[in-house]
Amino acid sequence: MPPLDATTLVAQLGGLIALGFIILAFASRQDDRLLLHLIFANVAFAVHFLLFGEWTAAGITLLVIVRILLARHYRGDWRVMLGMLVLNLAVALAAARGPADLWPLVATLFGTVGMFMLRGIPMRLCLAAAALAWLINNALIGSLGGIVAELLALVTNLVTIWRLRRWCYQSRV
Repeated sequence: MPPLDATTLVAQLGGLIALGFIILAFASRQDDRLLLHLIFANVAFAVHFLLFGEWTAAGITLLVIVRILLARHYRGDWRVMLGMLVLNLAVALAAARGPADLWPLVATLFGTVGMFMLRGIPMRLCLAAAALAWLINNALIGSLGGIVAELLALVTNLVTIWRLRRWCYQSRV
């Protein structure tokens, strides 16, 4: 856990603001509002990571905003997906300071493939893997809002996967 100075407190506040937007996103029934809240959450997380001095996480989080917008319009387009992956790799290579900086890259690899190329349970499994990688990253840097947000995303995803599998099984019986 980082020392509790003013910058760390503001960084933690940014993570909690991002968590609030994540909760609003999950509660939204409208896709446009969901995406808007996810964009605001990722802006807050980018500032949060910058205040923690986590350049790789901040850069990749800003690219998550671009990915959200592109994946909606270019679903299934492997060229756009590959472009996003290359861009994320370039940011990670430019900003990484150590092995711990690999977790945001792992998260974005799973998230990008899931959002561009998959649907249903396989997509949610990729997004759960991305949430787990972000959870590890947030635990390593001591991000309270990030930990809670990713636990919420992970549990929500796993419950949804379980419900989808149960629904598929019941519809076959």
